[in-house]
Amino acid sequence: MPPIEEHEELFYQIALTFVPGVGAKTGRVLLEHLGSAAAIFKTPLKDLRHIDGIGEVKVKGFKEPDVMTRAERELNFVLKHNIQAIYHGRNYPTRLANCSDAPLVLYYKGNADLNAIRVAAIVGTRKNTDYGHKLCEELVEGLQSLDNILVVSGLALGIDAIAHKKCVQLGLPTVGVLGHGLDRIYPYNHKELSEQMIEHGGILAEFPSETLPDRNNFPMRNRIVAGMSDVTIVVESHIAGGALITAHMTSGYNREVAAFPGRVNDSRSAGCNELIRTNIAGMITKAEDLTELMNWNKDNKPKAVQKQLFINLSPDEQKIVDMLNGKDSVHADELFYATGLANSQLAATLLQLEMQGIIKSLPGKLYRMY
Repeated sequence: MPPIEEHEELFYQIALTFVPGVGAKTGRVLLEHLGSAAAIFKTPLKDLRHIDGIGEVKVKGFKEPDVMTRAERELNFVLKHNIQAIYHGRNYPTRLANCSDAPLVLYYKGNADLNAIRVAAIVGTRKNTDYGHKLCEELVEGLQSLDNILVVSGLALGIDAIAHKKCVQLGLPTVGVLGHGLDRIYPYNHKELSEQMIEHGGILAEFPSETLPDRNNFPMRNRIVAGMSDVTIVVESHIAGGALITAHMTSGYNREVAAFPGRVNDSRSAGCNELIRTNIAGMITKAEDLTELMNWNKDNKPKAVQKQLFINLSPDEQKIVDMLNGKDSVHADELFYATGLANSQLAATLLQLEMQGIIKSLPGKLYRMY
């Protein structure tokens, strides 16, 4: 059976990413309306243009003959090189799926669980100091004791590479998010490291093969690092460094940011100090501070809660209470997907339950019963 027939939906999911003018947001609108990428391409163009937010200009992109040619080439590439092309509903990182600008397709090679219970991004300057190097290694060492944790970074020089290398050394799963396709490694001297990471985690990209490491790709890469993670830790960063972009994206996704402080006259700590000064990041000095910030301390679990009966709860409130009863804690993202509530409605319902003294919010966007 030809690859396109055997992997029809995957082929069309990939093809959707090549349609000019159709980005991730428009793609999701089409998927919500028609149910699958295959259905989108099999729908007459005159019907597509009537979907809200599509119109004549975006429909024209489906007429480009190169779309199918590139999609077929990419499908053959991922099959040949044992790459997972992940799209929504198929092992897609749930934290990232909750971000409005999440890619339609991710290309992944590795064995790490992208939906680990705990996911921490470690980022920082490419020109780290000895101080930053030491902090980064000690942080990873401190995270080693936690169950089911994944460390994410960008496989760049400096802090990123230090974090990845230490994880590999300790056998801690780590994933590098790339600013180019999986047919190359940049910088090239990280090729051996990337191969080790595939055995102890993986490498991931939204970009298809033949995509060069252009400068504009790296801010896009940073949003995936931020969106995949519960928390982004900035070890060292200049005031205008790429790590600060990641930190601000993390904050925009309503996730936690942490930073190590540095000397006030050290330019490579200026970004961290500014994040702390403006209350974007919580200040940490060691791994234990992070586990406390995120409520990841295994010895700090709440007592077992017997299932309680509450009266006068709304149906939405009851859904949340049923999910939290008997559990140590549940992440807001899990509540979002399980309840089906819109973000604004979920936030309002959680607040109402807190005000009634029924549930308690914890650091790291976690909730549990009182």
